[in-house]
Amino acid sequence: MTDHEIAKGCIEGRREAQQTLWKLHSRKMLSVCMRYCDSREEAEDVLQDGFVKVFEKINQWQGSGPLGGWVRTVIVNTALTYIRSRNKWRNSVDLEKAEDLDGDETDALSIMNEATLLALIDKMPTGYKTVFNLFAIEGYGHKEIGELLGISENTSKTQFLKAKNWLKKNLAELEQISDEYR
Repeated sequence: MTDHEIAKGCIEGRREAQQTLWKLHSRKMLSVCMRYCDSREEAEDVLQDGFVKVFEKINQWQGSGPLGGWVRTVIVNTALTYIRSRNKWRNSVDLEKAEDLDGDETDALSIMNEATLLALIDKMPTGYKTVFNLFAIEGYGHKEIGELLGISENTSKTQFLKAKNWLKKNLAELEQISDEYR
């Protein structure tokens, strides 16, 4: 089935089209949810809520891009709504004290392998993780992130810089532990 056939079937309420959409995208979207949530259980809840929204709003997909990209947008927005509704963002990031940080311009991200990076991102405080995912992985700009999260563009930039510094610090600790076992 093509994206258009799947969307049409979902709009018509055909079960096989809904199952096809789920099978094509649920696994990858669970990975997206896991980047924003603190546990697999939370990620599965967000995934379920996101797909309910996908099926309710599929008639809004305009067909100009891939259906999977539109599904991803709905899922990311559902994850952000979840974070905001739990006040996780506000409790984990000091938004009022967001300041410019002078960071080492050495790009720690370039020396990490993907598995290490994803493991470290998963351990970040929710606010850092949210901004990092939106900027570095999803490709949003800081202005867009600010609008999505209800924060200023500068706060988004600051949180991204703090996330990078957090990653650098934790990577250095991992390297030190690794060196001790050599």
